[in-house]
Amino acid sequence: MHHNTPKLRRARLGSSRIMQVVGITSAALLGVVLIRHQQPLSAKGAVPTFSEDVAPILYRNCTSCHRPEGLGPFSLLEYDSAREKVNKMRKAVATGYMPPWHAEGPHGTFLNDRRLSNEEKETIARWIDGGAPEGDPKSLPPKPVYPTNWELGTPDAVVSMPEEFPVPASGTVEYQYFEVPTNFTEDKWVQAIEIRPGAREVVHHVLVFARTPAPPAVASSATLPATPATRPAGPPPTPTLIRNRAHDIPPDPPRRDTLHAPPRQLGTLIGTTAPGTNLLVFPAGTAMRVRAGTILTFQMHYTAKGHAMHDRSSVGFRFAKEAPEEEIRANQFVNGALNLPAGQKDVAVPAEIGFGEAVRIYGLFPHTHLRGTRWQYTLQKPDGTSEIILDVPRYDFNWQTYYLFAKPLDIPAGSKILSTAWYDNSATNKNNPDATKDVKWGDQTWEEMQYTGFLYTVNRLRLKPAAK
Repeated sequence: MHHNTPKLRRARLGSSRIMQVVGITSAALLGVVLIRHQQPLSAKGAVPTFSEDVAPILYRNCTSCHRPEGLGPFSLLEYDSAREKVNKMRKAVATGYMPPWHAEGPHGTFLNDRRLSNEEKETIARWIDGGAPEGDPKSLPPKPVYPTNWELGTPDAVVSMPEEFPVPASGTVEYQYFEVPTNFTEDKWVQAIEIRPGAREVVHHVLVFARTPAPPAVASSATLPATPATRPAGPPPTPTLIRNRAHDIPPDPPRRDTLHAPPRQLGTLIGTTAPGTNLLVFPAGTAMRVRAGTILTFQMHYTAKGHAMHDRSSVGFRFAKEAPEEEIRANQFVNGALNLPAGQKDVAVPAEIGFGEAVRIYGLFPHTHLRGTRWQYTLQKPDGTSEIILDVPRYDFNWQTYYLFAKPLDIPAGSKILSTAWYDNSATNKNNPDATKDVKWGDQTWEEMQYTGFLYTVNRLRLKPAAK
């Protein structure tokens, strides 16, 4: 779903992964505490220093990526390395390019908001303008500690691809699909999911899907055992989701990859790693049920990097200590019938999903490819009222963000969510692979998607009574 191309610009300055996809980074989980000034520096008239004023901002918002062995191209943990990058830092902070965040809404709307406050932006600007002084190194706050292994800590269970996959030095690699049994003998309540690529350099994205096979059919009553055999629990109850069938994903084209699982046997998407998302931690009071006997399918998108490598990726699970109050579920709605005419600059593509009963939505995940420019989501209630629930005016394919609401959205029965994605298929789009061709739905970068993932719970299926 997330793809790489030489034309993509690489993110260069500090990003925070306070929440990844749906996930909270270890720094957030460990509750790194950083001391702020009680009085704005602007009121004091003093030039900010790195040790006292700027380092707390960078540690809080940037160094989860910009650190040794992080995703960023340089470290901001140390004064010397930060001082060398002040010109890039000034532009990125002033324009809002970094930390990467593309949705509108006041601070406090999103649980995983990466934006700097106006005061934080002013502090960095005044520090740079004042010559970027270091200050007293003894005033530095404790540096955040980042894991070198699993971000979620030691997993309770790890499931890996059954074999290494050889990634060639060059050329386009077809999507690969690997089926792996979990061997879970009982249902598991999952609190966190993390995917670890085996060869991160050539793994552009991994999607992990889960499905529970149906029990074998019984041939005749004569073969029935005296006592019913224990079998994996069936799929969980599903709320009434009213789809516009014309917008479903179209059938797959003929595949050349015949070694691994066909994509239409995938099941439910439960985890992903891609630019902007990795560790998935479910909100407090919720957990995802992974059924006994579940089979996982790894969808692997590899990108050749000039030298042959081998990958064997894994997914790790951290289990909840007890059954949650609510079972969180993942779903999607799309417009698989999209068609972007050649040369057209601002093409709107809608999709919708309706709810036949009351649900609560925790987050929305908009996704297009290189031609997507913006998104907007509107909730239409059965009483005729409507409101915009998510506005992403600066969509950036380079950063895949699951927008998690600080306060989950209560969706009444009979409501609809309408999504609209806008695309630029013109030659003025510098990322457009080919402005001379009409573009339709497809997995690859030069094709397109109109895809929304969402996390939700179902009111009537609450596992524990709500607190009064």
